[in-house]
Amino acid sequence: MERKLEITRTFDASVEDVWEMWTDPEMVKQWWGPDQFICPLANINFEVGQTSLLCMQASKELGGQSHYNIWQYTKIEHLKKIEFVMNLADKEGNKRKPPEVGMPAYFPEDIKTVVTFRRVHATQTEMTVTEYA
Repeated sequence: MERKLEITRTFDASVEDVWEMWTDPEMVKQWWGPDQFICPLANINFEVGQTSLLCMQASKELGGQSHYNIWQYTKIEHLKKIEFVMNLADKEGNKRKPPEVGMPAYFPEDIKTVVTFRRVHATQTEMTVTEYA
């Protein structure tokens, strides 16, 4: 059974600015990861068939450990849609199975991710992120 998680949010920003949050490494570093984590590494290779490597690092209070993800891009429609498969990885960007990096065996190995962008008006954008596992 395929599981799906979908989140939609409207930003008071142009579609170009919201798009940049996914394509500019310095912008990705500002938001990637949950609360109490930072993103010290965002090697973005934004092209179909290429892979980006990201790191989220826990705060010292949470142990300071680093977790790596890779995004392999499967479809890009400029300012409209980004599709990629997200996987857990090691620090060199090699795909790893969840138990190999300390995650439970039931954690999905391949997470198809679709990000869509819809211009509401010049200064407002609706973004939807859908993950399939």
